[in-house]
Amino acid sequence: MPHPFRCALRAVALIGVLLTLSGCSIKRMAINSLGDALASGSSSTFARDDDPELVRDATPFALKTIEGLIDASPRHVGLLTAAASGFTQYGFAFIQQEADFTEAQDLARSTEMRQRAKRLYLRAAEYGLRGLEVDLPGFRDRLTSDADAALAKTGKKHVALLYWTGAAWAAALAIDVNDSDLAVRQTTIEKMMHRALALDETFEMGALHEFFGTWEAAHAAAGGSMPKARQHFARATQLAAGRRVAPFVSMAESVCINENNRKEFEALLNQALAVDLDKAPERRLANMIMQRRARWLLSRIDDLFVD
Repeated sequence: MPHPFRCALRAVALIGVLLTLSGCSIKRMAINSLGDALASGSSSTFARDDDPELVRDATPFALKTIEGLIDASPRHVGLLTAAASGFTQYGFAFIQQEADFTEAQDLARSTEMRQRAKRLYLRAAEYGLRGLEVDLPGFRDRLTSDADAALAKTGKKHVALLYWTGAAWAAALAIDVNDSDLAVRQTTIEKMMHRALALDETFEMGALHEFFGTWEAAHAAAGGSMPKARQHFARATQLAAGRRVAPFVSMAESVCINENNRKEFEALLNQALAVDLDKAPERRLANMIMQRRARWLLSRIDDLFVD
C-alpha cells in the first residue's frame, strides 16, 4: 500500500508527549511535525509487511491516530491526503474484498460489509476534498458548479488528492449504483481523474491508467470503450514494470469477464501470481492482497465464463 500509515508506530510513541505540551503554538508545531512524518517518506512498515491479517487489525488504530491529528491540525494537507488514501485502501483491501470472498456463504453479512466499505469510501472522499480546499478555497463548490474551471487550478502537487477523492467516490458508486448523489458525480469523477492523468500519468506506477481501464470497461455499454480500456491497461502494466500485481487482476476482472475471454483471464491471473513479491518490497502488502484476489478469481473461473 502507498503512504497512509508511514511512521504510525512513531505516532503512537509521540501522542502522549503531544498531550502534555503547553502552549497552542508549540503543540501545533509538534503536531504538524508529526503529521509531516506520517504523511511523507518512501517506505512503510505497513506496506512492506507480509502478514495482511496483522496489518488489517492494526490499521484502524493508525487511521484513528491520523484523524486525531487532523482534529488538532485540520489544514495539514499531508494528514488529509493520508486519511483519504488510507480509508480508501482499507475499505477495499479489508472490507469490500472480504465481502466478495464471503458472499457465496453469507449474503447478508457480505451486503453489510459492502455498506460499511461504502461509508469508509465516503469518509475518504471528504478528507480528499478538505485537502484540496486548503490550497484551493471554494474548490468543493466550484467542482459542482464548474468542474472544468475548478480543476484547471489544480497542479501536480494535487494529483494524490484528486486520485484518492475520485477513486473513493467511484468505489462507493460501484457498491451502490442506485445512490443518486453518487450517480450525478460520474462526470465529475471522470474529469477529476483525467486532470490527474494529464498532470502525472506515472502516479503510483500507473494507478490512473488502471483506473481508466476499469472505468472504460465498466461503462462499455454507456459510452465507454473496450479498446480504450485495453490501451489504459497496457500503459498501466508498462508503468508498473512488473512491480504491481493490480493491473493484471483489474484487467482480468473488468475486461476479460466482460468479453467472455476465459483464456486471457486465466493468463492474466497467472501473470499476477508470478509477480515476485521481493522485487518491490515497498509494495509487498498490496501485491499479496491482489494475489489473494487473483487466486479467488481463478477458483471461480467456471462460474464466471460461459462455454
